[in-house]
Amino acid sequence: MASTVEQPGRTVPTLEEQAEKRRKFRYRAGAFLAAVGATSAVAGFSKAIMSAKKSDPKYFDKGLHGSLALHEAGTSLALRALGWGTLYAILGTGTICFGIWKLSGAKNMEEFRQAVGSAFPRVPRNDPPTSRTEFEGLTDLMQYLSTWGKEEKAVTSLATTQPSQ
Repeated sequence: MASTVEQPGRTVPTLEEQAEKRRKFRYRAGAFLAAVGATSAVAGFSKAIMSAKKSDPKYFDKGLHGSLALHEAGTSLALRALGWGTLYAILGTGTICFGIWKLSGAKNMEEFRQAVGSAFPRVPRNDPPTSRTEFEGLTDLMQYLSTWGKEEKAVTSLATTQPSQ
């Protein structure tokens, strides 16, 4: 009896097909992250606008339309500031990321992961976990966190204060 099962009509994908599949996955993942970021930015900006309108509707309406006293409407000024702030944030973050990438000397993401992994200390695995991982609720978790480490200190202090016989 053979250890592999033959499946008619199924072929093993070539390396080029696997690379193409990985490339498409990366594009989809990037598009998803961009969509999530854009959605959260729009939601945050609209929440800020709504809270400003709710707190002072009189001056909010004055800012919507330019007047003789104001050289520029408040909304156009705010949108211009938002545009410049967004541009500076994206360019700044991109420059920092590009600089770190170039300083690492990596040619692809795998090399970058290896370079960063060798620069930072390793995080030890916790298999099996030595502390609690399941909690009944938030109160149980907070109680555990407030007493965490105190039992160990109490045990060590008892061992040092008791006279040996």
